[in-house]
Amino acid sequence: MTDLPSRLTDLAIQIQQIAAPTFAEGPRGEFVRGLFQQEGLKDVSMDSIGNVYARLPSSNSSMAGRLRTRKNTPLIVSAHLDTVFPEKISLQVRKEAGKIYGAGIGDNSLGVAALFGIVWSLRQQKIELKHDLWLVANVGEEGLGDLRGMRGVVERFGKDVIGYLILEGLALGHIYHRAVGVRRYRIRVQTEGGHSWSDYGRPSAVHELAALVTQLSAMRLPREPRTTMNVGTISGGTGINVLASEAICELDMRSEDPSVLAKVVAQAEDLIHAVNCEEVKVTAEVIGQRPAGEIPVDHPLVQLGTKCISEQGVTPVLTSGSTDANAPLSKGIPAVVLGITTGGGAHTTHEYIDVEPVGKGMESVVMFVGEVVNSNQ
Repeated sequence: MTDLPSRLTDLAIQIQQIAAPTFAEGPRGEFVRGLFQQEGLKDVSMDSIGNVYARLPSSNSSMAGRLRTRKNTPLIVSAHLDTVFPEKISLQVRKEAGKIYGAGIGDNSLGVAALFGIVWSLRQQKIELKHDLWLVANVGEEGLGDLRGMRGVVERFGKDVIGYLILEGLALGHIYHRAVGVRRYRIRVQTEGGHSWSDYGRPSAVHELAALVTQLSAMRLPREPRTTMNVGTISGGTGINVLASEAICELDMRSEDPSVLAKVVAQAEDLIHAVNCEEVKVTAEVIGQRPAGEIPVDHPLVQLGTKCISEQGVTPVLTSGSTDANAPLSKGIPAVVLGITTGGGAHTTHEYIDVEPVGKGMESVVMFVGEVVNSNQ
């Protein structure tokens, strides 16, 4: 068999070469579905929103593979298909000094490729599974996807699972076991508008929105629990000499503590509503909600992740984040996120992965999966 890290990075590049913006993951999903079928996996399918499923059956599976008993409760391993980049972004890849550069190569082409690395390794080691292993390439993790893919996965499998392992191409050594809550708004300011000279004195939607953003950014946020706020996009106006009649921004608020997030959201909403008057109309549309949740550091999946990473000579870091794990964790279903390698430049066209640590990352993930699917849970 070809060296696993090389085989894995080659596949990651193939996946990366297929554009997969959020809401347009179809071509990449079809590619993955075809690979699942080539691997001879069972129950390969794509659901109505684009999630791709495949099953590596246990020795306890029924022939149809659809009946689950407590003895054969499955482990779900998932990696998101989508990227933050638009469809026409350059997907050129270059290899340089032990790194592979390319938009989306680490987030999350390598994570998707790792689904196949698990299959190859388990088969090579001839490991018999006591539990079914479901592999999922899901949609809608990034941006305004609002975890729609993983929400669908969790709805499909319900609570009768061992848990979820979420794969990310980057962040080797990090174990995400706490889900950061997120609330997102699209804020729209509308005014009558007019000419910048003859109608001077009327409110401009751009000016009003800018003043509102200034007030939002001046809010005092706690460092503990970590809480953040960001205006990520802003647009409006039609010309330099025009009083803008409309301006729009998108606001992202996050916190490790749901109660703190609720207070920050309430404060932001008060500021937004205060702008409303006869001449200025302000609306705030919720465009994203990611629920919070967590499992404790002494949970078996967290402890197992720590062990598997440590055995590769990597120092494990327990942390929180906004990932696909939010969906199961918010419903009390165990989930952790593990990374495959290190790298940098995530969400930029300069994104890269380090090649050398890929082997360690895959070893830790395969060890994790092997122990879970052969447990007596």
